[in-house]
Amino acid sequence: MDILLVASAFNSLTQRVYAELSDQGHRVDVVLASHGTEAVRAAVRETGPELIVAPMLRTALPEDVWREHTCLIVHPGPPGDRGPSSLDWAIAQEASHWGVTVLRAEAAMDAGDVWAAESFAVPPVGKSDLYRGEVADAASAAVLLAVQRYADGSFKPRPQSDPGIRVVWRDFVHQEQRGIDWENDSTETVLRKLRGADSQPGVLDELLGREVFLHGGHPEDRLGGRPGELLATRAGAVCRATRDGAVWIPELRPRKSSGDPAPFRRPAASVLASFPAPPGAGRGTPGSDDRPHWLPVSDVPLELPPDRRTFADIRYRQRGDTGFLSFSFPGGAMSTDHCRRLLDAYRYALARPTSVLVLGGTRDFFSNGIHLSVIEASADPGAESWANLNAMDDLVEAVLRTTDRLVVAALGGNAAAGGVMLALAADEVWCRSGVVLNPHYRRMGLYGSEFWTYTLPRRVGPETARRLTSEALPVSAAAAARIGLVDRVVPVPPQRFTAEVERMAAARADAPDHARRVAAKAAARQADEERRPLAEYRRAELDRMRAVFFDPQAPYHALRAAFVRKLPAGSALPLATGGRR
Repeated sequence: MDILLVASAFNSLTQRVYAELSDQGHRVDVVLASHGTEAVRAAVRETGPELIVAPMLRTALPEDVWREHTCLIVHPGPPGDRGPSSLDWAIAQEASHWGVTVLRAEAAMDAGDVWAAESFAVPPVGKSDLYRGEVADAASAAVLLAVQRYADGSFKPRPQSDPGIRVVWRDFVHQEQRGIDWENDSTETVLRKLRGADSQPGVLDELLGREVFLHGGHPEDRLGGRPGELLATRAGAVCRATRDGAVWIPELRPRKSSGDPAPFRRPAASVLASFPAPPGAGRGTPGSDDRPHWLPVSDVPLELPPDRRTFADIRYRQRGDTGFLSFSFPGGAMSTDHCRRLLDAYRYALARPTSVLVLGGTRDFFSNGIHLSVIEASADPGAESWANLNAMDDLVEAVLRTTDRLVVAALGGNAAAGGVMLALAADEVWCRSGVVLNPHYRRMGLYGSEFWTYTLPRRVGPETARRLTSEALPVSAAAAARIGLVDRVVPVPPQRFTAEVERMAAARADAPDHARRVAAKAAARQADEERRPLAEYRRAELDRMRAVFFDPQAPYHALRAAFVRKLPAGSALPLATGGRR
């Protein structure tokens, strides 16, 4: 069918629906509702869709559109649930199970007839992680089922007035309801509030006399102090005491002041470093890292006991002949510091006696490449872009030059740009069935690096590599496997991915052809190096990137600023959001 997706943003769920509908042979176009109702009407006129699907919509469809066309809305709540903050309430009320409903658009919000619905268990993770994992799985299944039912023509959607559906209206969750009472809230209560707002909108709070939004939260089982007291920093996060313990907060976003540009999320320690030190605080020893030096650093080893409850964005563990180097950075963005610390951890892992090394292997984002927010906040974005990209290249090159064991990249969540190329540096790429890959850089006005001109054609061939990087469209896990971008698709829910990767990695280490594969890998790397050294690929890519980074008129700078401040893409430079395949 001809299907038009109408979405407020080309976000992860919209990309997944786009890719999976395209995989089924549908002709799919995308229009952003953020460009206005006239843009939506124009897209409907130009594409003449048989069906309209709204995977993520913050505003109402024009009435003439939903009256004249069948429009299916994806609502992140079970049948009968209505309102704009469905997932927020699910987390706040500690729901054990939740659902996604595909319903027909009509005048009343979320009140249309039900075309499909799927349920899922709710794990104790952040809202954005839940949205990209369990919610996206349920939404994808429900959309594909609803589209099939619509195409068949015999299905009769279920009215929400049916006796079996309990209608519940849930109001928008305001900051007054999200606020943390540091004197009285337990650690678990604080974490639940943080989880319910981790990406958007954050929890409004006050630090050092400044209003900030708190994003993300992790428990801490050893540090403590007066409720609300700032205790320490670690890897860009800050630790704050609760009534009965402490929590780590990875990111902060200053509240907007009138006349200032829209602020954006970035590592909490760097935001605090821009505030005046509190009265009586020691100045500490200044260093090159961007953190408040009046707070102590609380480091932890790479290998942590499994029962430790603390924040560690990089961890290493070993089971038999297999090493697991896991990492999880907010939003999948990797700053210069992230890349350098991960490279140090990778070298540590290489010093361990293993035959297989797994990178990743946890749920949610694998990597989205360089950290645009840290770059935007820096004094010299061009120079920071350059430092960040070189640190990313150093990491990717270390993986490419590993010839004494097999390296597996295990993607439990989405990856984009340099994050995809980091995965492609490994010998095998395994990804969960719900993963969406964006193996391109064009939407940010970049040519790209991370040795993509070597690894991408090596896997998919020159012509497919050219198409992937020029079309700049999302690729589903199934499509990635078909074209050779990934080696294995792991059909498990997010919560089971780590355990399944452990099982698969143990089987790979015990495979009878393991020694032969390692030897063949080393020989192939030597032959490739003689044909064209990795240094030449890196030099050619970086020459193109240097010209962009240090040109203040290059589109990259405006696109980056719009992206990190969540401004409409059209307010910077036009970005294509989809198109027919």
